[in-house]
Amino acid sequence: MIELKYVDKRFPTSNALLYINGLTINKGEIVGILGENGSGKTTLLKAIMGIGELQNGEITIEGKPNIEQFERMAFITEEGSFLPDLTPLKYAQFLAEFFPGFDLDYFNRLIKLYELPSDRKIKTFSKGQKMKLEITAGLAKKAEYLFMDEPFVGKDIFARRDSLKHMMSGLKGNETLLITTHLIDEIENVIDRAIILHKGLIRADVYVDDMREEGKSLADMMQEVRSSSPSYRKWDM
Repeated sequence: MIELKYVDKRFPTSNALLYINGLTINKGEIVGILGENGSGKTTLLKAIMGIGELQNGEITIEGKPNIEQFERMAFITEEGSFLPDLTPLKYAQFLAEFFPGFDLDYFNRLIKLYELPSDRKIKTFSKGQKMKLEITAGLAKKAEYLFMDEPFVGKDIFARRDSLKHMMSGLKGNETLLITTHLIDEIENVIDRAIILHKGLIRADVYVDDMREEGKSLADMMQEVRSSSPSYRKWDM
């Protein structure tokens, strides 16, 4: 279980901010974090990961401070957490020393599946190859809490579907997954719950099954948030 209480997070060098009075994400939930660019999606994931200090509030994972639970979490981001001068195989060996559950065999299978060169330095990879490596490393950590920040950026529709299929097939079923994306149509049948942010605030928090019982889609929910906000920029959908 992830719990956020009175969280206030801001970056002095940017407009990124986050204000959350209370949020609980239950163990095993797959949650889509949605919203326009600059709404606070990435800031929320980084706050849960313990990247940067909070101005106020606390974040706990199963009752313990999030910064004490790093080995149970994996952060998959377009920015990349890899070491550019290493090859994928050397990088995997490095990760295995810090993550007790790291699955080297699974890592190697994904490397082959994504057709990534295993003996080339990562800094020579294309942007798409680096993102595939980031996904591979994140899944191979076999973490209980997975946070994915726009994992499908730059992929065509077929590559996105394949990546989503591989990611879901690699889960054991008890992981908690938070994923930020603009591709709401493709994740609507995957997530259990949607949290929609706007200017650092939670504007909607809905379970997909409840939403469907009301005859609504994620696009409908996002449009409702857009319409009810006093000011907004164009949604990047």
